[in-house]
Amino acid sequence: MTTSSSESFFGRHYFIHIAMIILGVVAVVPIYLLLVNATRSTEQINLGLSLIPGSNAMFNWRILTGRGFQIWQGFGNSAFISVTATALSVYFSAMTAYGLHVYRFKGRIILWTVILIIIMLPTTLSIIGFFQFISRIKLRDSYVPLIIPGIAAAGTVLFLRQYMMSALSVELIDAARIEGAGEYRIFNVIILPIILPALAAQSIFTFVGSWNNFITPFILLSSERKYTLPMLVQNLRGNIYRAEYGAIYLGVAISLIPIMIFYAFMSRFIISGITMGGLKE
Repeated sequence: MTTSSSESFFGRHYFIHIAMIILGVVAVVPIYLLLVNATRSTEQINLGLSLIPGSNAMFNWRILTGRGFQIWQGFGNSAFISVTATALSVYFSAMTAYGLHVYRFKGRIILWTVILIIIMLPTTLSIIGFFQFISRIKLRDSYVPLIIPGIAAAGTVLFLRQYMMSALSVELIDAARIEGAGEYRIFNVIILPIILPALAAQSIFTFVGSWNNFITPFILLSSERKYTLPMLVQNLRGNIYRAEYGAIYLGVAISLIPIMIFYAFMSRFIISGITMGGLKE
């Protein structure tokens, strides 16, 4: 009986490990091929797929930087938009989720229903109306419409509220109020550290979405000095790099570096939060 249970246990874990390896390979292979193509010439890329890196990385870099590709300017523009949008979105979404979870006010259920409906609506449905609205208030060719609307992140509010329902004790808030702490102090000093793993997870998703966002900056920004990095990479294909695919792959590979750095930085907060929760249990 014990032997059978043990075999069944290891058998289940064996298939889980196999599935994890397959999913890991599926996730890593496209990135690896991107990096390989970034080191190959256009002729080599046209010959077909290869798993062996080439020796043309420096040549591709010279092409990338020698024909007006303002890579550092694009980095700075994308970093400013992504970091600012992420900070505002996560903070105000957490504040909204906290209000919906803790306070009991009229219209609370209606507001929550509206948030759920917004999640179900496709983003592209409102792109024309959003463009017309931004044009009327004369905010085209500005970073404001790329940052401020991110505050109203319905998906982030949903995730954080559900996390608060499982991890946040209302008695802790009541105790802080008895001690004389104000509502803003309770939120900033007590609540935010408790939900730090959820904040870190949503920061990763928000940063990646903002960094990779191409459509919204493309329809709003007209000054080349304000272009984000994805817009500059797209210009490589359409204008001056008609055949230099190695340089295009290199530009795309470089644009992934900040995402990996941000993920590595924020993921430790997720892991530390899970560890602290496990120890507390």
